[in-house]
Amino acid sequence: MYRRSAAAAVVLAAALTLTACSSGGDKADSGADAKAKPPAASSAPDPADTPATPQAPAEAKPSGPVLPDAKLTPKTGSFTAQEKKYLSGRVPEKMDPAAVLQTGQEACQRIERTAKRDKDAATGAVITGEIAGAKDAVDLLCPEQKPITAAAAKGFAEGPRTSPAAGSYRALTQAAGCTWEAKGKDGGILASGPETPPKAGDKIVATIPAGAAEFNSSGCYAWIPA
Repeated sequence: MYRRSAAAAVVLAAALTLTACSSGGDKADSGADAKAKPPAASSAPDPADTPATPQAPAEAKPSGPVLPDAKLTPKTGSFTAQEKKYLSGRVPEKMDPAAVLQTGQEACQRIERTAKRDKDAATGAVITGEIAGAKDAVDLLCPEQKPITAAAAKGFAEGPRTSPAAGSYRALTQAAGCTWEAKGKDGGILASGPETPPKAGDKIVATIPAGAAEFNSSGCYAWIPA
């Protein structure tokens, strides 16, 4: 795959950040910047601590003028068909397409590195937005990582969640500080946990009963179906 210098990627990040701000991207940025903790028992590095080029909000595309597909060519070499699909509608005018491509490649690399050590950590990083732009990058640049984004699509990050789907969910952490509760429409607690502090290696599972109006959790990083 075609690579460019880190300097070009930094220029890209600045341009996309300005574009995102003009289109109300603050909410997405706040999610991507959240410092959720990775699985406590994981030996995988926290993706948030991995040096990487600053990126635009997850899956964001420029709101201003973009290069037409016919002009998506690198200064040297060529792009593959999948790389061109990834770049389509994503490159601001007067921007080097190779720099845009690099942000997607870096997302793929971060997912791959983390998943080799701990798939839960990689899944959680995608759910929480710590690895920005993951879905588009994986779909078009590293489809071998689709199991990670598929698992993330079924999960959700810690914090308040309204109208949660009933069922059992597993926290992507083993931290003793993980707590959760499900409330009904009247605000009454329908279920909460864990009942006892988890021991090393224990999985933290929350069961959301039917009819729950809100599910809230803290210190649990992210959840996926159990």
